[in-house]
Amino acid sequence: MSESAAVLSGIHWPQPELDRMTGVRGDPDRLRGLCASGRVLVVDDSGSFAVSRHDGRVSLAGGPEVFESTSHLLVGRVQHQVWFARRGEVGPDAATLRDGELGPAERQVAEAAVALLGWHRGEPVCDRCHQPTQWVPGGGTRRCGSGHENFPRTDPAVIVAVTDERERLLLAHQVVWPAGRCSVLAGFVEAGESAEAAVLREIDEEVRLPVHSVRYLHSQPWPFPRSLMLAFAARGDGELSPDGHEIEWARWFTRDELHRELAARKLLLPGPASIAGRMIDLWQHGRL
Repeated sequence: MSESAAVLSGIHWPQPELDRMTGVRGDPDRLRGLCASGRVLVVDDSGSFAVSRHDGRVSLAGGPEVFESTSHLLVGRVQHQVWFARRGEVGPDAATLRDGELGPAERQVAEAAVALLGWHRGEPVCDRCHQPTQWVPGGGTRRCGSGHENFPRTDPAVIVAVTDERERLLLAHQVVWPAGRCSVLAGFVEAGESAEAAVLREIDEEVRLPVHSVRYLHSQPWPFPRSLMLAFAARGDGELSPDGHEIEWARWFTRDELHRELAARKLLLPGPASIAGRMIDLWQHGRL
């Protein structure tokens, strides 16, 4: 796949580019050869990973290594390059997924590496029999002594751009955030709940606003440590009543109001690497 954007619901979003090569996992001989000719990304326990910087561009850093079946994770192939990852110290020249400096293809490599290595770091017990689990070559699964395969867990969350009939955008500030920081509303999907139902519940819980016309936009892995952000747009009209526990304040913004407050440095928005930042940017340009 190319790095061109895919069009979904009239909106341009990054296209999936990472081939996870699942047919190769579990084959130590093939993995050994691929690792010797591929590149290995080093990720530390905080989720930082090695990068190189040249002429204003940031790229993933790493070269070939001798394959170790219990530490080298096969991430996959992107742009004809096979990537592995392992835990280790990354040194001063490093980046995180919050930085937003990587191109979309290499970002997908880093997202997968950070998420999978974080799961392995916890050494989870078996979901079925609660025995300890061991790393399976390739790193896509873990296996217990009874032979049960265990897979990484992903926690779905919804993130919602709510607009009203005047095309104003709802932005809110969490109690734990630095002054001025704000974003669209988000929350985790509960057990036995659809994503659409979670949208209605979260907006009601956080700002007491009924919403409608809920439509899906896109998704983004957010491995802090294991979330999948499901982005939606919705409509709502009325007064906002922040819960005071999680949300300190919430406001409707016109595009001009948001532009003025950003120019005055009164507000701080999510970075462009986040799906929240992309949603707000699309609204600012009249494309949400």
